[in-house]
Amino acid sequence: MAALIFEHGANPWNYLPQEAVLGHLHGIVEGSVQAVLAEQAGELVGFVTFLPSSNCRDYQPAPRRDLPQGYIGEAVVHRDLAGQGLGSRLLGEAVNQLVAQGIRDIYIERHEENPGSAGMMRKAGFVEVRTFADPERRANGSRRTTLCYLQVE
Repeated sequence: MAALIFEHGANPWNYLPQEAVLGHLHGIVEGSVQAVLAEQAGELVGFVTFLPSSNCRDYQPAPRRDLPQGYIGEAVVHRDLAGQGLGSRLLGEAVNQLVAQGIRDIYIERHEENPGSAGMMRKAGFVEVRTFADPERRANGSRRTTLCYLQVE
C-alpha cells in the first residue's frame, strides 16, 4: 500500500509526509483504520482508507454533533487507471462500509485546486463545507485545503 501511495499518489496537490502516511497505514494493522482495496491481475491498483473520527465535530450541523462521524483518509489509484471511475467506486464502497457501521456523517479533505479529487468527491455526493489556508500541508497553488461533507440518510 505504501509503495502505491508514494508512487501513484504523489502530485502537486497531495500532502504525503512519509512518517504520517506510514503511521496511518499501520493503523490498518492495528484496526484503527480500515481500507477498501482494488486489485488487477493480483496487483494492488487502488485503495481508500477510512475510520471513525470526531475531528470534524465542530462542522457537524448542531442537531448531529453527538452522532458518530467518519473520515476518509487516503484515496489512491494507479495512474494508468486514473479517470476510469475506480477511485469513485472505492470511495463509494468506503462510504457504504461506514454506513454499515452506523456512521452517516462523513468528511474528506483535498487541496482546494485538485480537480481530480474534487470531481471524485462531487460524484460521491460530498459538498464543500469550508476552505482554509493550510500552508504547512499545501505547498502549491492556493495552499488551501477544502473540507467536504456527506450526510447519508
